[in-house]
Amino acid sequence: MSNQEFNAAGKCVVVAGLGISGRSMAKILRDAGATVIGVDEKLEAADLHSFDDIDWDEVDLVCTSPVFNPRTPFIVEAQSRGIEVISEVELAWRMRVPSERTGSPAPWIGITGTNGKTSTTEMTSEMLKACGYTAPAVGNIGNALSAAALDPVNDVLCVELSSFQLHFTYSLELDCAAITNIAADHLDWHGGMANYATDKSKVFDGAKRVIAYNAQDARVSELARTAQTAEGCEHIGFTLGEPVSGQIGIKDGWIVDMSGLCGGQTGEAYALAPIADFTHLAEPDGTIYPHLLADALTALILVVGLGADVATALNALKRFAPGGHRIQTVAELASPEGTIRFVDDSKATNAHAARASLNSFAPGSVVWIAGGLSKGATFEELVEQERNRLKAVVVIGIDQKPMLEALKAKAPELPLTVIDPADNATVMERAIDAAADFAEPGDVVLLAPACASMDQFKSYADRGDQFAAQAKRWVNGHAEA
Repeated sequence: MSNQEFNAAGKCVVVAGLGISGRSMAKILRDAGATVIGVDEKLEAADLHSFDDIDWDEVDLVCTSPVFNPRTPFIVEAQSRGIEVISEVELAWRMRVPSERTGSPAPWIGITGTNGKTSTTEMTSEMLKACGYTAPAVGNIGNALSAAALDPVNDVLCVELSSFQLHFTYSLELDCAAITNIAADHLDWHGGMANYATDKSKVFDGAKRVIAYNAQDARVSELARTAQTAEGCEHIGFTLGEPVSGQIGIKDGWIVDMSGLCGGQTGEAYALAPIADFTHLAEPDGTIYPHLLADALTALILVVGLGADVATALNALKRFAPGGHRIQTVAELASPEGTIRFVDDSKATNAHAARASLNSFAPGSVVWIAGGLSKGATFEELVEQERNRLKAVVVIGIDQKPMLEALKAKAPELPLTVIDPADNATVMERAIDAAADFAEPGDVVLLAPACASMDQFKSYADRGDQFAAQAKRWVNGHAEA
């Protein structure tokens, strides 16, 4: 359904969940002449506080928050009555307005994947802004997509897309699209890995200019191969290895294009920039974080695929610094023997992200703070693969069993402290003290929990903020006068 075919006037719409996206949807629907029923069990200002109170005979459409999985009773009820259930992404796509600059709706660049979505979206936005576009980062990144889609000032929308959002999205046709990677995550929400991958793959459907795919991820590569994109859409792989024809990758310390997108001919190596120039994506010793480099390659494909100037985009990328809670050093205790670093990667909320984080550090140097809401995941493979990086482990979280079982099975010899979950207010203080007891000069205390945060913290950001505060407290208490 195109935006020209969708008219909200006179419709009765249930908006389920009144967070950032829900409030934005309610506003634009009311402004468009719809009758909106906002339902939120926790928000006093909601029209209804229980989905049981909905008069379904009056409802024409349901716009749902990503928090509600497809098996939620009100969603099942609506669908059984033939009432369409859509995401904020779908609503925004249908209601988007022409850009002031072009007279046509702003193109969308969509980024999804298990990890790397936020960094890639931010990089994409920053490069396009440097090239003169009004190109906000919106969507799952925390800024309401529906509001941005109705703002005619925007030239391009850089949209972080979660699998939850994509599940209830049907007509999206992006100008440029990327899947960063796919690993087991949110399987409890989707009902299995196959469903999860299928929802992720929607980002490629109908893509017009370019799709960027992880050439080192077999599942993503297959989704790109079978994607039903528009005629003329380029399929370009990114790799941290040496690229082959049709890919962008790394050779002899340089970013090299073998796709012809950034210059040269397809199948011919075209050197773009030495990776040593990207100092903001590196460890203090200059070692580039591999997963951030992969995100940078993805973003570069997307912005150049849209038509941005290559040199300007690269210069902006060289200046880009990742946002908070992404492998960020937050405190250090220096001594003549070396430095103990405290690194916040609270955004590593699943095993795949935690592996990328752990893999950034030297063998035997990491005191790992892990645990939280497992979301149905297991961690045996993670522990087995990254065992050589670990010096000790501190386990937090309410449900500690999955992590403890993995450590017992795959690294029983590792020193371990389990933090009593009884007092949320002091959990991070106790975790830092326990981790610091294991740490010696040259070590890293790393918060990369492999789990969601909402069991003991307000969010992954709150978890990271508390980690930083407690790390600074410990360092201040142990620094020499």
